Amino acid sequence: MGITGIIPWAGNNRDHFWAGFHGNHRDGSGLGTNPIPLLLALSGLAPSFSRESFPGAGFQDGLVKTNMEKLTFYALSAPEKLDRIGAYLSERLIRDVSRHRYGYVCIAMEALDQLLMACHCQSINLFVESFLKMVAKLLESDKPNLQILGTNSFVKFANIEEDTPSYHRSYDFFVSRFSEMCHSSHADPDVRARIRRAGIRGLQGVVRKTASDELQANIWEPQHMDKILPSLLFNLQQQPPAPPQRHGSARSRSPSPLQAADTEQEIPAELAERCLRELLGRAAFGNIKNAIKPVLIHLDNHSLWEPKVFARGCFRIIMYSIQPQHSHLVIQQLLGHLDANSRSAAPIRAGIVEVLSEAAVIAASGSVGPTVLEVFNTLLRQLRLSIDHGLSGSFEGGAAARKAKEHEERMFQEAVIKTIGSFSGTLPPYQQSEVMVFILNKVPLPPARPSLEPGSDGENRNRLTQVMLLKSLLQVSVGFQSSNMLTALPSAFLDRLLSAALLEDPEIRLFVLEILSSFIDRHGNRHKVSPGSAIGDVSVLKLKVEKCSRQDSVFMKKHGQQLFRHLFLVSKERDNGREHFRALFRLLVLLSLELASDDVIVDLVRLALALQELAQSPEEQLPPYNRCALLALGAAYLSLISQLLTVPPFFQHIQEVIQSRQKEAPFLLPEEVFGENPRVSGSLEQLGPEVFFWQSKISEILGSSGYSLERLSIPYVPQLTDEDRLSKRKSIGETISLQVEVESRNSPEREQRAPAEEITYETLKKAIVDSVAVEEQERERRRQVVEKFQKAPFEEIAAHCGARASLLRSKLNQIFEITIRPPPSPSGTIAAAYGQSQSQSHSIPVYEMKFPDLCVY
Repeated sequence: MGITGIIPWAGNNRDHFWAGFHGNHRDGSGLGTNPIPLLLALSGLAPSFSRESFPGAGFQDGLVKTNMEKLTFYALSAPEKLDRIGAYLSERLIRDVSRHRYGYVCIAMEALDQLLMACHCQSINLFVESFLKMVAKLLESDKPNLQILGTNSFVKFANIEEDTPSYHRSYDFFVSRFSEMCHSSHADPDVRARIRRAGIRGLQGVVRKTASDELQANIWEPQHMDKILPSLLFNLQQQPPAPPQRHGSARSRSPSPLQAADTEQEIPAELAERCLRELLGRAAFGNIKNAIKPVLIHLDNHSLWEPKVFARGCFRIIMYSIQPQHSHLVIQQLLGHLDANSRSAAPIRAGIVEVLSEAAVIAASGSVGPTVLEVFNTLLRQLRLSIDHGLSGSFEGGAAARKAKEHEERMFQEAVIKTIGSFSGTLPPYQQSEVMVFILNKVPLPPARPSLEPGSDGENRNRLTQVMLLKSLLQVSVGFQSSNMLTALPSAFLDRLLSAALLEDPEIRLFVLEILSSFIDRHGNRHKVSPGSAIGDVSVLKLKVEKCSRQDSVFMKKHGQQLFRHLFLVSKERDNGREHFRALFRLLVLLSLELASDDVIVDLVRLALALQELAQSPEEQLPPYNRCALLALGAAYLSLISQLLTVPPFFQHIQEVIQSRQKEAPFLLPEEVFGENPRVSGSLEQLGPEVFFWQSKISEILGSSGYSLERLSIPYVPQLTDEDRLSKRKSIGETISLQVEVESRNSPEREQRAPAEEITYETLKKAIVDSVAVEEQERERRRQVVEKFQKAPFEEIAAHCGARASLLRSKLNQIFEITIRPPPSPSGTIAAAYGQSQSQSHSIPVYEMKFPDLCVY
């Protein structure tokens, strides 16, 4: 058989084609000395194509199996001929494509695919170059079937594991062409879906061929990622309905080459998701940034942050696809993108924050790296910027536009706070503690002498910042669990938190009370108790009570009085509402359940009785509701603690008072005061003694049961802490001097010591109020000193320190002159060695000389 009979499209070029091959076949198969005519043992018939797709093709059959086996055998026997085979096939295929002879094109690609799959040898690289050249020619065609044919051949090639990499091979054209196919806009929906599927599979082939081999072309470069990822996201974003199944037309077991890889009618979005997961799963540490940046840009360009659904789905795929140890790099990219969009609209920022929230939670289960505080620092900074936007932003459209803008900013702020809480919930306790300290240090506390006028933007900004940061701190504290209160509430943290409890803003005080309750509650009791439920049988509440540990006992001995003092001062605020008193009640109960020792129980009972006295005091001038609420709060707490202590006389006395109130003063009970429609009375002076709790009787009952009678009989008075005494200690230290002048020492007259001031409730109250003012003044003075040393010129600081040094030196010289000067001698002279004049005076008898008391015996 001649070459014309074997290859009908070889024609007159067969001599030129044969001239490139030399050698003899030694297998004895009867091919003769020149087996080249059988190298391309193809029949003159092509696969079955419809005339509509391939006009002018009248072929009915496919490859001849026996001749193809001979060609494959020869290629395996003489692999050095593969490059010449590939070169000739490439030349002929290009010519047939240009002449629209698509049947021959399909025959050649099918033969090439079989040769490529069979010839796994080192010399395949030479054959691959011609193969990729033919695939590129098919992809350049405007015929969808040829594009799909080329894609299928490339995918088969991509699945081959080569023994030796090719350093000079480039896939830039294939990345560009497959990305273009992913964005196909063909008029026919079925054809469009097939082209897009082919493009996605082509990109998947490129990734498989290059991503895992560092010696291949670097597919992770930005110019490639900027094409691949947007193409995948574009198809992932599209969700067309699946094509309907055609009944009665079953597919052939031997489909044509164009249909071989298109048997699965997949949705392009599903295929794109699978390809995206595979791509990100192969990403190494240094490639994460290049892989994430195009995703962020795509979401920006297509405004996909505001609906949030698609953006969250994308990053859920990303976080679960990449290696866990690289998760923190995605968090860093999102944080940087959030900072870059700090001036964008609030819904866009809110979408980024919600995506960050979900991504951070997923990353926390793997590795968060060094970005724990960085996440919170960025979120808190965004909170401040949002507050600034809401206060100083420009609004077009009047009051309605301003109100809408403020609402959007509030939604963004709530999203940030929710993100802080969700992320902190995944952290271990020690990191949660660090985060809470970090957040609380960001809370701006007002100076002693505020320079801003009430209602100014600066004051509003500080207040909103305080509220948002305390909300964030509350979100973190809700998920915080610690068995040791000493480590959970360090002294510096507790002092700063309690100082915020004395601010004038009622909302801030409420947040502080809720935060303290979250810290102390370790058994979920705060959701079970309420003032109304404490009056009845508390056994139905199923409260969890454990014995106070040694560490908790030490904590209460160290900070208990400080806590009680602030609770007492908070209860005195006139603008307290119903939620404040409920929070105070919960905090008292939690202290009794979680940190209760005998001394703590005694102090809490004294505090409850002090709140009763506070409500009856006319000097406080509390509103009627506050007075009734304090009395109801005390009744609820004493009722609950009397049932927990199981002291029958104590429980009986509490129940008698409650029953008296139910008859004569129901407005002093929690059901009335803390209900939806509270009923109060301002005339408490007309009530009889039977509706009040008597400290003497309670002290006698509890004292007989083993509690400290001495402490119970003393009314509770807030004690000054070390911080409150700081300014007083300093003033005392400044008044101590060594002014031991001769005249005052020798003077027989002594100043009479002023009588000690009588200590009463009013004097202690005045001292507490004054101490707060002195404390604020001391803080302001310290701030001014620090600011001066930070901002003042060096010459001014040096002059100031020099003046102080000179003053100190003169004082010391004066003291030394007085204390070191030798006593007068009996002859009446003073030694000239100390710079004194040689003056004579009357002799002083020894018995008239003044000696120190320590020298006389």
